[in-house]
Amino acid sequence: MAVGEFELIARYFQQQNLQRDDVLVGIGDDGAVLTVAPGKQLVVAMDTLVAGVHFPEQASPFDIGYKALAVNLSDLAAMGAEPAWFTLALTLPEADEAWLQEFSRGLFTLARRHMVQLVGGDTTRGPLTITVQAHGFVSDKVAMRRSTARAGDRIYVTGPLGDAALALQSVLGKVALPEEHSESLLQRLHRPTPRVTAGLALRGLTSSCIDISDGLLADLGHICSASKVGAVIRLADIPLSEGMRAAGIDPYPLALSGGDDYELLCTIPPGLIKTLERALYDMNVQLHCIGEIEAGSGVRCLDQSGAPYQSAASGYQHFQPE
Repeated sequence: MAVGEFELIARYFQQQNLQRDDVLVGIGDDGAVLTVAPGKQLVVAMDTLVAGVHFPEQASPFDIGYKALAVNLSDLAAMGAEPAWFTLALTLPEADEAWLQEFSRGLFTLARRHMVQLVGGDTTRGPLTITVQAHGFVSDKVAMRRSTARAGDRIYVTGPLGDAALALQSVLGKVALPEEHSESLLQRLHRPTPRVTAGLALRGLTSSCIDISDGLLADLGHICSASKVGAVIRLADIPLSEGMRAAGIDPYPLALSGGDDYELLCTIPPGLIKTLERALYDMNVQLHCIGEIEAGSGVRCLDQSGAPYQSAASGYQHFQPE
């Protein structure tokens, strides 16, 4: 017998073994009742994942649940917010209990890691689509934004770029991954690590921040557009993983435009770099300087010889012609 909507919610989502003190009413009522502490501001982010667009049709339900929350926690990290709660809207073609069990296990594996509680949502029938809205806290006026970069700021990223795009090319049958790095590269695609710790460490030290979801060029372009500045990045300084280096392909098209790595991209005023290095050392967070913000507009790339480099693509956009 097929499981009904309310039994589905009770069985797979209501019993999550996490109860935060700031959740007065969670799942089970028409709305959640939540407490925001004095001196805190609420940061809200939302992403929708669609089968065949944001994850491969054959992706495991554990990975889908994990990634649905991870991409939202990444948005909170880019704002410097401490994760607190999330809601889930789940559209399913059918109520497959084995699928739901693994999906919820992946979702709550990451939720418990960051002490973030599911407080509500909705379930409907239709093509597989997952929408998560995540909520987090920042102290008054310390949220990191895209619109405050200044000429002279250094540009940093929190980790290697292009791995998720390389893994996706493998899933699509376009490249073969190096055998010894296959698992780690696929993990970067299916279970990205939201840089929550790095986001918290960067608060008060960055002039701007964004997470890399659509590709380095596209997301740095968002900062440049919002801040009314330009940027120059050096290919030689872009961090690449051992797996990417072992793949035997030109890594830079993927590192610049591939997206889905969910590393943080931030800009730092030169006068704060030493303070930043001390703060990151204490929190075991690494940053890599890849360029500078400059006057003007747009993003310039320089190759290993210092000559201009033109990428064939600028990053992912929905509704963009193939």
